[in-house]
Amino acid sequence: MSEQKFIKMHGLGNDFVILDARDQAIGLNAEHVRALADRNTGVGCDQVIIIEPAHNKAADAFMRIYNADGGEVMACGNASRCVASLLMDETGKTSFTLETGAGLLEAQSAAGENIAVDMGPANLDWQDIPLAEKADTLHLRFSRGALKDPVAVNVGNPHAVFFVDDADAIDLETLGPEIEHHPFFPERTNVEAAQVLSPSQIRLRVWERGAGITQACGTGACATLIAAHRRGLTDRKASIILDGGPLDIEWLENNHVMMTGPVAISFTGTIDPSIYTQTTLGIK
Repeated sequence: MSEQKFIKMHGLGNDFVILDARDQAIGLNAEHVRALADRNTGVGCDQVIIIEPAHNKAADAFMRIYNADGGEVMACGNASRCVASLLMDETGKTSFTLETGAGLLEAQSAAGENIAVDMGPANLDWQDIPLAEKADTLHLRFSRGALKDPVAVNVGNPHAVFFVDDADAIDLETLGPEIEHHPFFPERTNVEAAQVLSPSQIRLRVWERGAGITQACGTGACATLIAAHRRGLTDRKASIILDGGPLDIEWLENNHVMMTGPVAISFTGTIDPSIYTQTTLGIK
């Protein structure tokens, strides 16, 4: 494997190693992804993103997404905004169509140098989450510790949204992995601890499936707004305040979810292929 150039980006602290494979294919396996994502011996990130040629003629590029644990996933809202921003800067366009495993996403520049992405439709049926058995997704009969009575939503990936009195008081580091890997969620799940501050503002902390606690989660913010509105707790549009900052989320009348927020480039560099053969001691 030859040296690879990369760009390190983040959306509100949710960070990504982005590789460009539009001209030459990049073959990464789960072990390679884990090596890149390692914050001690690799570049360090929540997700590794590969930009590839589009398969769908309606799209400008395909975005492949790997969580830090090496597993491939279908959607990532903050990564979508980062990749769209890169491609807009590259081409001078103000809108872009990204192809993902979850479908086509329309992205466009927004006020204040923000990027807005249409994350597609919300999926609310128990089979679309998916859940292990038929259940009312608005009130799941499920609990772990201080977290109970969640709302299940799929926004390209599964989410269990728990409404709490104080999001910062939840031991998400302990409860997150227990819920993520529970058999009730056959494809595992992201876990949200959401505190409704007002009809237009929610404080949110997220345990991301395959990544752990992250500074921000775009699909988690989308799922939380949908869950809150379904419960009658908020309007269809709200500011979701994550550890890394706020995202503006709107659940449109056509069932699509719009997410708007900032992105930033942290640094660029070149990956030495020896990173893929080193142990934590630096020995092959």
